[in-house]
Amino acid sequence: MQAGASDERHRLIGIYQGIVLAAARRALRPLSGDIRYVLTRYEAETLILRPLRDGYYVVVSLEPGADVPLGVYRSAAAQGRMNEAI
Repeated sequence: MQAGASDERHRLIGIYQGIVLAAARRALRPLSGDIRYVLTRYEAETLILRPLRDGYYVVVSLEPGADVPLGVYRSAAAQGRMNEAI
């Protein structure tokens, strides 16, 4: 599911972030740690990837100049609400 602009680029970003999450989980499995979020910065945007229960995840895309710490903070609250709804 996606919100905002509906285009192929956003769909591909979401798929790619799912692959990133799976790879990070495999790499961190020996450490037994949970991933709270993955932050990826690009020239054109910053992505916040938040894992959810049951294999779901949410990706927040921030434009250049956005308040990244605020995005991380607010996405944590949204992550909690979405996990409760699942």
